[in-house]
Amino acid sequence: MTDHRLPLMTGAKLRRDAGPTGLLFASIGGMIGSGWLFGALNAAKIAGPASLISWVIGAFAVLLLAFVYAELSTMFPRPGAVIIFPQLCFGDLSAQIMSWINFLAYVSVAPVEAVAVVSYAANFAPQLIDARTGMLTAAGLAVAIALMAMFLVVNLLAIRLVLAINNAITWWKLAVPALTAAMLISVHFRAANLNEFGFAPTGIDGIFQAVSGSGILFAFLGFRQAIELAGESADPHRNLPFAIVGSILLCLVLYLSLQLAFIVALPPQYLAHGWTELKFPGISGPFAGLAAIAGLPWLAAALYADAAISPGGTGIIYSTTAGRVIYATAEAGMLPRWLSSLSPAGVPLKSLGLAFCAGLLFLLPLPSWRQLVTYLSSIGVLAYGVGPVVLLSLRQTLPERDYARPFRLSLAWLVAPAAFIVSNLTVFWSGAAVTDHLFGGLLAAFILYCGWQWRRRGSLRHLAWRGAAWMAPYFSGLWLITLAGPLHGLGLLGNADGAAVIAVFSLAILALARSCALPDPVAAKARFGHAD
Repeated sequence: MTDHRLPLMTGAKLRRDAGPTGLLFASIGGMIGSGWLFGALNAAKIAGPASLISWVIGAFAVLLLAFVYAELSTMFPRPGAVIIFPQLCFGDLSAQIMSWINFLAYVSVAPVEAVAVVSYAANFAPQLIDARTGMLTAAGLAVAIALMAMFLVVNLLAIRLVLAINNAITWWKLAVPALTAAMLISVHFRAANLNEFGFAPTGIDGIFQAVSGSGILFAFLGFRQAIELAGESADPHRNLPFAIVGSILLCLVLYLSLQLAFIVALPPQYLAHGWTELKFPGISGPFAGLAAIAGLPWLAAALYADAAISPGGTGIIYSTTAGRVIYATAEAGMLPRWLSSLSPAGVPLKSLGLAFCAGLLFLLPLPSWRQLVTYLSSIGVLAYGVGPVVLLSLRQTLPERDYARPFRLSLAWLVAPAAFIVSNLTVFWSGAAVTDHLFGGLLAAFILYCGWQWRRRGSLRHLAWRGAAWMAPYFSGLWLITLAGPLHGLGLLGNADGAAVIAVFSLAILALARSCALPDPVAAKARFGHAD
Protein backbone atom coordinates (compact mmCIF):
# COMPACT_ATOMS: atom_id res chain seq x y z
CA MET A 1 0.00 0.00 0.00
CA THR A 2 1.14 3.53 -0.70
CA ASP A 3 1.67 5.87 2.22
CA HIS A 4 -0.45 8.95 1.55
CA ARG A 5 0.94 11.03 4.37
CA LEU A 6 2.56 14.18 3.08
CA PRO A 7 5.97 15.12 4.48
CA LEU A 8 6.03 18.11 6.80
CA MET A 9 8.18 21.10 5.90
CA THR A 10 11.35 21.65 7.81
CA GLY A 11 14.00 24.33 7.94
CA ALA A 12 13.38 27.57 6.11
CA LYS A 13 9.78 28.44 5.42
CA LEU A 14 7.93 30.48 2.83
CA ARG A 15 7.20 33.93 4.19
CA ARG A 16 3.63 35.11 4.67
CA ASP A 17 3.98 38.55 3.15
CA ALA A 18 1.24 38.29 0.51
CA GLY A 19 -1.72 40.47 1.47
CA PRO A 20 -5.07 40.87 -0.32
CA THR A 21 -3.80 43.53 -2.72
CA GLY A 22 -0.68 41.52 -3.52
CA LEU A 23 -2.74 38.40 -4.26
CA LEU A 24 -5.30 40.36 -6.29
CA PHE A 25 -2.57 41.99 -8.34
CA ALA A 26 -0.77 38.65 -8.73
CA SER A 27 -3.87 37.22 -10.41
CA ILE A 28 -4.48 40.35 -12.47
CA GLY A 29 -0.80 40.41 -13.41
CA GLY A 30 -1.10 36.79 -14.51
CA MET A 31 -4.10 37.57 -16.69
CA ILE A 32 -3.11 40.85 -18.36
CA GLY A 33 -0.25 39.71 -20.53
CA SER A 34 -0.09 38.94 -24.23
CA GLY A 35 -3.69 37.70 -24.17
CA TRP A 36 -5.26 41.13 -24.53
CA LEU A 37 -2.68 42.25 -27.09
CA PHE A 38 -3.63 39.48 -29.53
CA GLY A 39 -6.91 38.02 -28.21
CA ALA A 40 -9.28 40.68 -29.58
CA LEU A 41 -7.92 40.30 -33.12
CA ASN A 42 -8.03 36.50 -33.08
CA ALA A 43 -11.49 36.38 -31.51
CA ALA A 44 -12.88 38.88 -34.04
CA LYS A 45 -11.46 36.88 -36.96
CA ILE A 46 -13.02 33.68 -35.63
CA ALA A 47 -16.41 34.93 -34.36
CA GLY A 48 -16.81 38.52 -35.57
CA PRO A 49 -18.63 40.89 -33.18
CA ALA A 50 -20.12 37.82 -31.49
CA SER A 51 -16.67 37.45 -29.92
CA LEU A 52 -18.11 39.64 -27.14
CA ILE A 53 -20.22 36.61 -26.19
CA SER A 54 -17.12 34.41 -26.32
CA TRP A 55 -15.42 36.57 -23.67
CA VAL A 56 -18.44 36.23 -21.37
CA ILE A 57 -18.48 32.43 -21.85
CA GLY A 58 -14.76 32.24 -21.11
CA ALA A 59 -15.12 34.33 -17.96
CA PHE A 60 -18.09 32.26 -16.82
CA ALA A 61 -16.13 29.03 -17.30
CA VAL A 62 -13.15 30.30 -15.34
CA LEU A 63 -15.34 31.90 -12.66
CA LEU A 64 -17.00 28.54 -11.97
CA LEU A 65 -13.56 27.02 -11.47
CA ALA A 66 -12.49 30.00 -9.37
CA PHE A 67 -15.36 29.51 -6.90
CA VAL A 68 -14.40 25.85 -6.58
CA TYR A 69 -10.79 26.74 -5.87
CA ALA A 70 -11.76 29.46 -3.43
CA GLU A 71 -13.13 26.69 -1.17
CA LEU A 72 -10.29 24.24 -1.76
CA SER A 73 -7.52 26.78 -1.39
CA THR A 74 -8.78 28.03 1.96
CA MET A 75 -9.07 24.45 3.20
CA PHE A 76 -5.44 23.76 2.30
CA PRO A 77 -3.70 27.15 1.89
CA ARG A 78 -0.38 25.79 0.73
CA PRO A 79 2.12 26.88 -1.93
CA GLY A 80 1.62 24.95 -5.16
CA ALA A 81 -1.85 23.97 -3.95
CA VAL A 82 -3.05 22.39 -7.21
CA ILE A 83 -0.51 19.58 -6.73
CA ILE A 84 -1.72 18.86 -3.20
CA PHE A 85 -5.46 18.55 -3.88
CA PRO A 86 -5.46 15.32 -5.96
CA GLN A 87 -2.90 13.74 -3.64
CA LEU A 88 -5.01 14.38 -0.56
CA CYS A 89 -8.16 13.12 -2.24
CA PHE A 90 -7.04 10.27 -4.53
CA GLY A 91 -3.51 9.33 -3.55
CA ASP A 92 -0.06 9.50 -5.06
CA LEU A 93 -0.64 8.08 -8.56
CA SER A 94 -3.42 10.54 -9.38
CA ALA A 95 -1.32 13.39 -8.05
CA GLN A 96 1.68 12.21 -10.07
CA ILE A 97 -0.36 12.23 -13.29
CA MET A 98 -1.82 15.66 -12.57
CA SER A 99 1.63 16.97 -11.68
CA TRP A 100 2.78 16.34 -15.27
CA ILE A 101 -0.14 18.35 -16.61
CA ASN A 102 0.40 21.17 -14.14
CA PHE A 103 4.12 21.24 -14.81
CA LEU A 104 3.55 21.85 -18.51
CA ALA A 105 0.74 24.31 -17.85
CA TYR A 106 2.98 26.50 -15.69
CA VAL A 107 6.48 26.35 -17.13
CA SER A 108 5.29 27.03 -20.69
CA VAL A 109 3.62 30.39 -20.01
CA ALA A 110 6.69 32.49 -19.20
CA PRO A 111 8.46 31.55 -22.45
CA VAL A 112 5.28 32.23 -24.43
CA GLU A 113 5.18 35.72 -22.95
CA ALA A 114 8.85 36.15 -23.89
CA VAL A 115 7.97 35.15 -27.46
CA ALA A 116 5.13 37.73 -27.43
CA VAL A 117 7.56 40.49 -26.43
CA VAL A 118 9.97 39.51 -29.21
CA SER A 119 7.11 39.33 -31.74
CA TYR A 120 6.03 42.91 -31.04
CA ALA A 121 9.64 44.08 -30.97
CA ALA A 122 10.05 42.68 -34.49
CA ASN A 123 8.09 45.68 -35.75
CA PHE A 124 11.23 47.71 -35.01
CA ALA A 125 13.85 44.94 -35.29
CA PRO A 126 12.67 42.63 -38.09
CA GLN A 127 15.77 40.50 -37.76
CA LEU A 128 14.24 38.93 -34.62
CA ILE A 129 11.59 37.03 -36.59
CA ASP A 130 11.86 34.98 -39.78
CA ALA A 131 9.34 36.73 -42.06
CA ARG A 132 8.80 33.54 -44.07
CA THR A 133 8.00 31.18 -41.18
CA GLY A 134 7.04 33.61 -38.42
CA MET A 135 9.43 31.81 -36.05
CA LEU A 136 12.22 33.25 -33.93
CA THR A 137 15.57 33.75 -35.59
CA ALA A 138 18.81 33.09 -33.72
CA ALA A 139 18.81 36.73 -32.63
CA GLY A 140 15.18 36.50 -31.55
CA LEU A 141 15.90 33.33 -29.61
CA ALA A 142 18.78 35.06 -27.82
CA VAL A 143 16.53 37.98 -26.82
CA ALA A 144 13.83 35.60 -25.58
CA ILE A 145 16.37 33.68 -23.48
CA ALA A 146 17.60 36.97 -22.02
CA LEU A 147 14.01 37.84 -21.06
CA MET A 148 13.60 34.45 -19.41
CA ALA A 149 16.79 35.08 -17.45
CA MET A 150 15.42 38.46 -16.34
CA PHE A 151 12.24 36.75 -15.06
CA LEU A 152 14.44 34.39 -13.07
CA VAL A 153 16.59 37.14 -11.57
CA VAL A 154 13.55 39.06 -10.33
CA ASN A 155 12.24 35.89 -8.69
CA LEU A 156 15.42 35.45 -6.68
CA LEU A 157 14.04 38.20 -4.44
CA ALA A 158 11.79 37.48 -1.44
CA ILE A 159 8.10 37.09 -2.30
CA ARG A 160 7.24 40.47 -0.74
CA LEU A 161 9.59 42.24 -3.16
CA VAL A 162 8.45 40.15 -6.14
CA LEU A 163 4.81 41.07 -5.45
CA ALA A 164 5.77 44.74 -4.92
CA ILE A 165 7.43 44.78 -8.36
CA ASN A 166 4.39 43.01 -9.82
CA ASN A 167 2.02 45.53 -8.19
CA ALA A 168 3.88 48.43 -9.81
CA ILE A 169 3.87 46.72 -13.22
CA THR A 170 0.18 45.81 -12.87
CA TRP A 171 -0.87 49.45 -12.43
CA TRP A 172 0.70 50.13 -15.81
CA LYS A 173 -0.83 46.96 -17.27
CA LEU A 174 -4.28 48.09 -16.14
CA ALA A 175 -3.88 51.69 -17.23
CA VAL A 176 -2.72 51.11 -20.83
CA PRO A 177 -5.49 48.72 -21.97
CA ALA A 178 -8.13 50.83 -20.19
CA LEU A 179 -6.81 53.97 -21.89
CA THR A 180 -6.66 52.12 -25.22
CA ALA A 181 -10.30 51.06 -25.03
CA ALA A 182 -11.45 54.52 -23.97
CA MET A 183 -9.49 56.37 -26.67
CA LEU A 184 -10.41 54.08 -29.56
CA ILE A 185 -14.10 54.18 -28.64
CA SER A 186 -14.11 57.96 -28.24
CA VAL A 187 -12.13 58.72 -31.42
CA HIS A 188 -13.75 56.21 -33.78
CA PHE A 189 -17.01 54.51 -32.80
CA ARG A 190 -18.55 52.95 -35.90
CA ALA A 191 -21.56 51.09 -34.52
CA ALA A 192 -22.36 49.67 -37.99
CA ASN A 193 -19.37 47.33 -37.61
CA LEU A 194 -21.41 45.36 -35.07
CA ASN A 195 -23.81 44.04 -37.71
CA GLU A 196 -22.98 45.32 -41.21
CA PHE A 197 -20.57 42.46 -41.91
CA GLY A 198 -22.48 39.92 -39.82
CA PHE A 199 -22.73 39.86 -36.03
CA ALA A 200 -21.91 36.15 -35.89
CA PRO A 201 -20.50 35.35 -39.36
CA THR A 202 -19.39 31.85 -38.35
CA GLY A 203 -22.42 31.12 -36.20
CA ILE A 204 -22.44 29.47 -32.80
CA ASP A 205 -19.52 27.25 -33.82
CA GLY A 206 -17.32 30.32 -34.15
CA ILE A 207 -18.43 31.68 -30.78
CA PHE A 208 -17.41 28.47 -29.03
CA GLN A 209 -14.23 28.01 -31.04
CA ALA A 210 -13.09 31.51 -30.11
CA VAL A 211 -13.26 30.64 -26.40
CA SER A 212 -10.42 28.12 -26.73
CA GLY A 213 -8.82 29.10 -30.01
CA SER A 214 -8.28 32.85 -29.82
CA GLY A 215 -6.56 33.29 -26.48
CA ILE A 216 -9.68 34.11 -24.43
CA LEU A 217 -9.25 31.29 -21.92
CA PHE A 218 -5.53 31.88 -21.89
CA ALA A 219 -6.21 35.49 -20.92
CA PHE A 220 -8.29 34.44 -17.90
CA LEU A 221 -6.29 31.51 -16.49
CA GLY A 222 -4.00 33.87 -14.58
CA PHE A 223 -6.52 33.81 -11.70
CA ARG A 224 -4.62 30.78 -10.42
CA GLN A 225 -1.64 32.87 -9.29
CA ALA A 226 -3.37 33.71 -6.00
CA ILE A 227 -4.00 29.99 -5.39
CA GLU A 228 -0.34 29.11 -5.78
CA LEU A 229 0.69 31.86 -3.36
CA ALA A 230 -1.88 30.85 -0.72
CA GLY A 231 0.79 29.54 1.64
CA GLU A 232 2.47 32.95 1.62
CA SER A 233 -0.59 34.90 2.76
CA ALA A 234 -1.13 35.80 6.41
CA ASP A 235 -4.93 35.44 6.07
CA PRO A 236 -5.73 33.21 3.06
CA HIS A 237 -9.27 32.53 4.31
CA ARG A 238 -10.22 36.15 3.65
CA ASN A 239 -7.71 37.14 0.99
CA LEU A 240 -8.07 34.28 -1.52
CA PRO A 241 -11.77 34.58 -2.45
CA PHE A 242 -11.33 38.35 -2.77
CA ALA A 243 -8.32 37.99 -5.05
CA ILE A 244 -9.62 35.15 -7.23
CA VAL A 245 -13.14 36.39 -7.91
CA GLY A 246 -12.22 40.08 -7.96
CA SER A 247 -9.48 39.60 -10.54
CA ILE A 248 -11.74 37.68 -12.95
CA LEU A 249 -14.60 40.19 -12.79
CA LEU A 250 -12.31 43.19 -13.19
CA CYS A 251 -10.52 41.65 -16.17
CA LEU A 252 -13.81 40.67 -17.81
CA VAL A 253 -14.90 44.31 -17.85
CA LEU A 254 -11.52 45.32 -19.27
CA TYR A 255 -11.50 42.61 -21.97
CA LEU A 256 -15.07 43.36 -23.09
CA SER A 257 -14.17 47.04 -23.40
CA LEU A 258 -11.11 46.18 -25.49
CA GLN A 259 -13.03 43.81 -27.76
CA LEU A 260 -15.75 46.40 -28.34
CA ALA A 261 -13.15 49.08 -29.03
CA PHE A 262 -11.37 46.83 -31.53
CA ILE A 263 -14.62 46.08 -33.39
CA VAL A 264 -15.98 49.63 -33.64
CA ALA A 265 -12.63 51.31 -34.36
CA LEU A 266 -11.99 49.39 -37.58
CA PRO A 267 -12.45 51.44 -40.77
CA PRO A 268 -14.95 49.57 -43.01
CA GLN A 269 -12.57 49.16 -45.95
CA TYR A 270 -10.56 46.63 -43.96
CA LEU A 271 -13.68 44.50 -43.50
CA ALA A 272 -14.59 44.36 -47.18
CA HIS A 273 -13.85 40.63 -47.33
CA GLY A 274 -15.43 39.80 -43.98
CA TRP A 275 -14.11 39.22 -40.49
CA THR A 276 -12.23 36.02 -41.28
CA GLU A 277 -10.15 37.85 -43.91
CA LEU A 278 -9.52 40.93 -41.76
CA LYS A 279 -6.27 42.73 -42.61
CA PHE A 280 -4.99 46.22 -41.91
CA PRO A 281 -1.61 48.01 -41.64
CA GLY A 282 0.22 47.05 -38.47
CA ILE A 283 -1.92 43.96 -37.84
CA SER A 284 1.05 42.15 -36.24
CA GLY A 285 0.57 44.59 -33.37
CA PRO A 286 -3.21 44.94 -33.70
CA PHE A 287 -4.07 47.64 -31.15
CA ALA A 288 -0.98 49.69 -31.96
CA GLY A 289 -1.87 49.40 -35.64
CA LEU A 290 -5.43 50.59 -34.96
CA ALA A 291 -4.14 53.49 -32.86
CA ALA A 292 -1.92 54.61 -35.75
CA ILE A 293 -4.84 54.35 -38.20
CA ALA A 294 -7.00 56.41 -35.81
CA GLY A 295 -4.39 59.18 -35.72
CA LEU A 296 -3.15 58.46 -32.21
CA PRO A 297 0.63 57.96 -32.63
CA TRP A 298 1.29 58.60 -28.92
CA LEU A 299 -1.07 55.75 -28.02
CA ALA A 300 0.60 53.49 -30.59
CA ALA A 301 3.95 54.26 -28.93
CA ALA A 302 2.52 53.46 -25.50
CA LEU A 303 1.13 50.17 -26.83
CA TYR A 304 4.48 49.13 -28.26
CA ALA A 305 6.01 49.83 -24.85
CA ASP A 306 3.21 47.88 -23.20
CA ALA A 307 3.93 44.97 -25.52
CA ALA A 308 7.13 44.54 -23.51
CA ILE A 309 5.76 45.44 -20.07
CA SER A 310 2.50 43.43 -20.02
CA PRO A 311 3.93 40.09 -21.22
CA GLY A 312 7.07 40.76 -19.19
CA GLY A 313 5.07 41.24 -16.00
CA THR A 314 3.09 38.08 -16.70
CA GLY A 315 6.31 36.19 -17.36
CA ILE A 316 7.65 37.31 -13.97
CA ILE A 317 4.57 36.23 -12.01
CA TYR A 318 4.29 32.90 -13.86
CA SER A 319 7.94 32.22 -13.12
CA THR A 320 7.09 32.86 -9.47
CA THR A 321 4.23 30.38 -9.37
CA ALA A 322 5.93 27.78 -11.60
CA GLY A 323 8.71 27.63 -9.03
CA ARG A 324 6.16 27.20 -6.23
CA VAL A 325 4.37 24.39 -8.09
CA ILE A 326 7.64 22.50 -8.60
CA TYR A 327 8.51 23.13 -4.94
CA ALA A 328 5.14 21.73 -3.82
CA THR A 329 5.51 18.71 -6.12
CA ALA A 330 8.91 17.90 -4.62
CA GLU A 331 7.69 18.56 -1.08
CA ALA A 332 4.89 16.06 -1.73
CA GLY A 333 7.43 13.41 -2.77
CA MET A 334 6.71 13.40 -6.53
CA LEU A 335 10.00 15.04 -7.53
CA PRO A 336 13.46 14.79 -5.92
CA ARG A 337 13.43 16.29 -2.44
CA TRP A 338 16.33 18.64 -3.18
CA LEU A 339 13.88 20.69 -5.25
CA SER A 340 11.94 21.51 -2.07
CA SER A 341 14.83 23.39 -0.45
CA LEU A 342 14.49 27.11 0.29
CA SER A 343 16.97 29.95 0.51
CA PRO A 344 17.29 31.90 3.79
CA ALA A 345 14.91 34.46 2.23
CA GLY A 346 12.30 31.72 1.73
CA VAL A 347 12.78 31.47 -2.06
CA PRO A 348 12.68 28.02 -3.77
CA LEU A 349 15.84 28.62 -5.78
CA LYS A 350 16.27 25.13 -7.22
CA SER A 351 12.64 24.90 -8.26
CA LEU A 352 12.92 28.26 -10.01
CA GLY A 353 16.03 26.99 -11.78
CA LEU A 354 14.21 23.90 -13.06
CA ALA A 355 11.26 26.02 -14.23
CA PHE A 356 13.70 28.25 -16.13
CA CYS A 357 15.47 25.31 -17.80
CA ALA A 358 12.20 23.59 -18.73
CA GLY A 359 10.84 26.87 -20.09
CA LEU A 360 13.82 27.22 -22.41
CA LEU A 361 12.63 24.12 -24.28
CA PHE A 362 9.55 26.07 -25.39
CA LEU A 363 11.78 28.64 -27.05
CA LEU A 364 12.67 26.17 -29.78
CA PRO A 365 10.84 26.88 -33.07
CA LEU A 366 7.18 27.26 -32.11
CA PRO A 367 3.90 27.51 -34.00
CA SER A 368 1.96 30.76 -34.07
CA TRP A 369 0.94 32.52 -30.86
CA ARG A 370 -2.69 31.61 -31.53
CA GLN A 371 -1.97 27.89 -32.00
CA LEU A 372 0.24 27.81 -28.94
CA VAL A 373 -2.26 29.48 -26.60
CA THR A 374 -4.99 27.10 -27.83
CA TYR A 375 -2.84 24.25 -26.55
CA LEU A 376 -1.99 26.09 -23.33
CA SER A 377 -5.64 26.94 -22.70
CA SER A 378 -6.65 23.29 -23.01
CA ILE A 379 -3.89 21.99 -20.76
CA GLY A 380 -4.56 24.75 -18.22
CA VAL A 381 -8.26 23.97 -18.04
CA LEU A 382 -7.52 20.23 -17.87
CA ALA A 383 -5.17 20.87 -14.94
CA TYR A 384 -7.84 22.81 -13.09
CA GLY A 385 -10.73 20.54 -14.10
CA VAL A 386 -9.78 18.14 -11.30
CA GLY A 387 -10.84 20.77 -8.74
CA PRO A 388 -14.62 20.14 -8.96
CA VAL A 389 -13.97 16.39 -8.64
CA VAL A 390 -11.88 16.92 -5.52
CA LEU A 391 -14.37 19.33 -3.97
CA LEU A 392 -17.33 16.95 -4.28
CA SER A 393 -15.26 13.99 -3.09
CA LEU A 394 -14.01 15.85 -0.01
CA ARG A 395 -17.56 16.92 0.81
CA GLN A 396 -18.11 13.16 1.38
CA THR A 397 -14.88 12.20 3.10
CA LEU A 398 -14.35 15.42 5.09
CA PRO A 399 -17.90 16.19 6.21
CA GLU A 400 -18.66 19.82 6.97
CA ARG A 401 -19.93 19.08 10.47
CA ASP A 402 -16.39 18.07 11.43
CA TYR A 403 -14.39 20.24 9.02
CA ALA A 404 -15.99 23.65 8.69
CA ARG A 405 -14.91 25.35 5.46
CA PRO A 406 -13.37 28.82 5.90
CA PHE A 407 -15.00 29.66 2.56
CA ARG A 408 -17.98 27.47 1.70
CA LEU A 409 -19.21 27.27 -1.88
CA SER A 410 -23.00 27.49 -1.89
CA LEU A 411 -24.86 25.09 -4.19
CA ALA A 412 -21.69 23.05 -4.66
CA TRP A 413 -23.80 20.14 -5.95
CA LEU A 414 -24.69 22.39 -8.92
CA VAL A 415 -21.65 24.63 -9.35
CA ALA A 416 -18.97 21.92 -9.20
CA PRO A 417 -20.56 19.65 -11.86
CA ALA A 418 -21.19 22.72 -14.03
CA ALA A 419 -17.52 23.74 -13.67
CA PHE A 420 -16.40 20.22 -14.63
CA ILE A 421 -18.70 20.13 -17.66
CA VAL A 422 -17.56 23.56 -18.86
CA SER A 423 -13.90 22.60 -18.39
CA ASN A 424 -14.38 19.53 -20.57
CA LEU A 425 -16.31 21.56 -23.13
CA THR A 426 -13.39 23.96 -23.54
CA VAL A 427 -11.10 21.01 -24.28
CA PHE A 428 -13.68 19.74 -26.80
CA TRP A 429 -13.86 23.18 -28.45
CA SER A 430 -10.07 23.28 -28.85
CA GLY A 431 -10.27 20.45 -31.41
CA ALA A 432 -8.72 17.09 -32.10
CA ALA A 433 -5.37 18.49 -33.28
CA VAL A 434 -4.75 19.84 -29.79
CA THR A 435 -6.04 16.82 -27.86
CA ASP A 436 -4.02 14.42 -30.00
CA HIS A 437 -0.82 16.09 -28.79
CA LEU A 438 -2.10 16.61 -25.26
CA PHE A 439 -3.37 13.12 -24.49
CA GLY A 440 -0.80 11.40 -26.68
CA GLY A 441 1.96 13.06 -24.66
CA LEU A 442 0.22 12.19 -21.41
CA LEU A 443 -0.04 8.54 -22.43
CA ALA A 444 3.65 8.46 -23.35
CA ALA A 445 4.60 9.98 -19.97
CA PHE A 446 2.47 7.43 -18.16
CA ILE A 447 4.07 4.49 -19.99
CA LEU A 448 7.55 5.82 -19.21
CA TYR A 449 6.62 6.35 -15.56
CA CYS A 450 5.29 2.81 -15.21
CA GLY A 451 8.45 1.45 -16.84
CA TRP A 452 10.60 3.42 -14.41
CA GLN A 453 8.57 2.18 -11.43
CA TRP A 454 8.82 -1.42 -12.65
CA ARG A 455 12.59 -1.13 -12.98
CA ARG A 456 12.89 0.37 -9.48
CA ARG A 457 10.50 -1.95 -7.66
CA GLY A 458 10.04 -4.97 -9.94
CA SER A 459 6.29 -4.45 -9.64
CA LEU A 460 3.53 -1.89 -10.09
CA ARG A 461 1.34 -3.09 -7.24
CA HIS A 462 2.60 -0.39 -4.90
CA LEU A 463 0.99 2.35 -7.03
CA ALA A 464 -2.30 3.82 -5.80
CA TRP A 465 -4.33 2.34 -8.66
CA ARG A 466 -7.69 2.59 -6.92
CA GLY A 467 -7.56 6.35 -6.58
CA ALA A 468 -6.47 6.79 -10.21
CA ALA A 469 -8.94 4.32 -11.73
CA TRP A 470 -11.21 7.10 -13.00
CA MET A 471 -8.49 8.88 -14.96
CA ALA A 472 -8.09 6.35 -17.79
CA PRO A 473 -11.77 6.46 -18.83
CA TYR A 474 -11.77 10.23 -18.30
CA PHE A 475 -8.80 11.10 -20.49
CA SER A 476 -9.48 8.45 -23.16
CA GLY A 477 -13.18 9.31 -23.30
CA LEU A 478 -12.54 13.05 -23.64
CA TRP A 479 -9.97 12.31 -26.33
CA LEU A 480 -12.39 10.13 -28.33
CA ILE A 481 -15.31 12.57 -28.03
CA THR A 482 -13.11 15.43 -29.27
CA LEU A 483 -11.85 13.22 -32.10
CA ALA A 484 -15.50 12.70 -33.12
CA GLY A 485 -16.10 16.47 -32.99
CA PRO A 486 -16.21 19.11 -35.74
CA LEU A 487 -12.82 20.82 -35.31
CA HIS A 488 -9.99 18.80 -36.92
CA GLY A 489 -11.97 15.67 -36.00
CA LEU A 490 -14.17 13.16 -37.81
CA GLY A 491 -17.22 15.44 -37.80
CA LEU A 492 -19.49 12.80 -36.28
CA LEU A 493 -20.55 15.29 -33.60
CA GLY A 494 -21.45 18.95 -33.97
CA ASN A 495 -21.12 21.53 -31.23
CA ALA A 496 -24.69 21.05 -29.97
CA ASP A 497 -24.82 17.25 -29.79
CA GLY A 498 -21.15 17.22 -28.77
CA ALA A 499 -21.99 19.46 -25.80
CA ALA A 500 -24.77 17.07 -24.78
CA VAL A 501 -22.40 14.10 -24.97
CA ILE A 502 -19.76 15.98 -22.96
CA ALA A 503 -22.32 16.85 -20.26
CA VAL A 504 -23.49 13.24 -19.81
CA PHE A 505 -19.91 11.96 -19.97
CA SER A 506 -18.74 14.50 -17.36
CA LEU A 507 -21.47 13.53 -14.89
CA ALA A 508 -20.60 9.85 -15.33
CA ILE A 509 -16.89 10.55 -14.69
CA LEU A 510 -17.78 12.60 -11.60
CA ALA A 511 -19.71 9.68 -10.16
CA LEU A 512 -16.87 7.26 -10.96
CA ALA A 513 -14.23 9.57 -9.47
CA ARG A 514 -16.15 10.00 -6.22
CA SER A 515 -16.27 6.22 -5.84
CA CYS A 516 -12.46 6.10 -6.31
CA ALA A 517 -11.66 8.72 -3.64
CA LEU A 518 -9.73 7.68 -0.55
CA PRO A 519 -12.41 6.55 1.93
CA ASP A 520 -10.44 7.93 4.89
CA PRO A 521 -8.13 10.73 3.69
CA VAL A 522 -5.85 10.82 6.72
CA ALA A 523 -3.42 13.32 5.21
CA ALA A 524 -6.24 15.68 4.23
CA LYS A 525 -7.59 15.62 7.78
CA ALA A 526 -4.15 16.34 9.20
CA ARG A 527 -3.48 19.15 6.73
CA PHE A 528 -6.89 20.80 6.92
CA GLY A 529 -6.53 24.54 7.55
CA HIS A 530 -2.72 24.46 7.81
CA ALA A 531 -0.50 26.45 5.51
CA ASP A 532 2.72 24.71 6.57
